[in-house]
Amino acid sequence: MAKQTWRVVTRGADGELVIHDFDSPAPLLRTHLQIGTDDCSTDLELRGAPVFRSLIGPMPEGTTIVRYETPEVFEALTKEWAMPRPPRRRSRAKKTAEQ
Repeated sequence: MAKQTWRVVTRGADGELVIHDFDSPAPLLRTHLQIGTDDCSTDLELRGAPVFRSLIGPMPEGTTIVRYETPEVFEALTKEWAMPRPPRRRSRAKKTAEQ
């Protein structure tokens, strides 16, 4: 299925993630400088997608979204993703003498 949404993720002044979705790469071409095209993505539908100065990407997000992130967002989300999560604890019912 062809990519239908072009998403740019930035960080707002309050520190929250800001997501801008577009129907095509045309608005991005008006606001960002294209410095090349992707030629090595493992998602074959991304090959030939524009690479922009000051944005990390393109990267797939689901089956229909092309995602770009600012370097700050990319670094923060990568660190968050790489953090080890504490193991989940299981609670077991205590056995009583009658069982």
